[in-house]
Amino acid sequence: MRVTDFHFDLPPELIAKHPPAERDGARMLTFDRATGQTEDRLFRDLPSLLQPGDLVIFNNSRVIPARLFGRRAGLHTQPNSPAPTGSVEVLLTAQLNQTDWRTLVKPSRKVQPGETLLFSDSEGETALTAEVLAAADRGERTLRFAATPDFFARLDTLGHIPLPPYLHRADTPQDRARYQTVYADPAQPGSAAAPTAGLHFTPAVLDQLHRKGVETAHITLHVGLGTFQPVHVDAVEDIRLHAEHYTLPAATAEAINRTRREHRRIIAVGTTTVRTLEHCAREAIATSFATPPSHHATDNWQLQPHSGNTSIFLKPGDNFHLIDALLTNFHLPESTLLMLVCAFAAQTSSPAHGMASVLAAYQHAVVHKYRFFSYGDCMFLS
Repeated sequence: MRVTDFHFDLPPELIAKHPPAERDGARMLTFDRATGQTEDRLFRDLPSLLQPGDLVIFNNSRVIPARLFGRRAGLHTQPNSPAPTGSVEVLLTAQLNQTDWRTLVKPSRKVQPGETLLFSDSEGETALTAEVLAAADRGERTLRFAATPDFFARLDTLGHIPLPPYLHRADTPQDRARYQTVYADPAQPGSAAAPTAGLHFTPAVLDQLHRKGVETAHITLHVGLGTFQPVHVDAVEDIRLHAEHYTLPAATAEAINRTRREHRRIIAVGTTTVRTLEHCAREAIATSFATPPSHHATDNWQLQPHSGNTSIFLKPGDNFHLIDALLTNFHLPESTLLMLVCAFAAQTSSPAHGMASVLAAYQHAVVHKYRFFSYGDCMFLS
């Protein structure tokens, strides 16, 4: 498969630059994986499409104001050398430990290991300091921030909401609230991009689900480069994703195990939830197959609560072990997220048919002027 197999033409005016007036006001295209048929609906119709006993799983990671603007201040290894000049833009993409972060830096060519970067508050006082530890391709840098007990509080003051670059605009105060799900956990900060399928939910919609008897649960995956990194290879088989940190809580593992035993549906909200759950399923299956042959029945495996890192990439031809339905936004052409959606659609047919049917659904969305990408409309595949 070629990456270009997942291309579609999208008029720029269909890219949603701002959120809808109401969170739950989006349109929703339903997609039947067995037939490829679509229907134009509203997101508010979602509760009517779910059944009592369904388990809906959300990613509760909280988006941080991960975009920082600072200046170059000198070489750490040569403190008396002339200070490099110029401003820098830093995007925090993954926290490695208490002080170290994987980042994207602009201008990357100039910013090299050994340099010190300074980030000042509105009064011009230095609030955060970071040393450049390592450099990698395409602007990636590892930064070590000077230890501070209130790092996230300072980040909240200094940082900007990391809107996707295709929006071509600066973030606004409105984005602080709208580029964040209503169920994002303040105790789980760390995402450099929103799990955007969840942006449509409101407390009222969640209440409708609960009153209908739909069960809900959460995983945490801190969205970073593994989710939104551009593809730089020609063959799909050559794609390798960055690792992202996830947590599968005990309550969620038990809810999934119980749902599987009772043959009820599991619905994932967003591709980050899919990737986390399918990674955990593969780990559980691998562990199960390490036991004696009498325990090799495919439905014997169970999820165990744990945390870890995943770089899973799901493409047409890969099997899904947990997910029965998926709510997701419309994705970039030739992106790994579009490939995941095509892979999920192919579970009831073939890779080629899944790809063709999803791309046909996307063409329908273009013709009928759906809003695309992070702040856009959504698609429900079942």
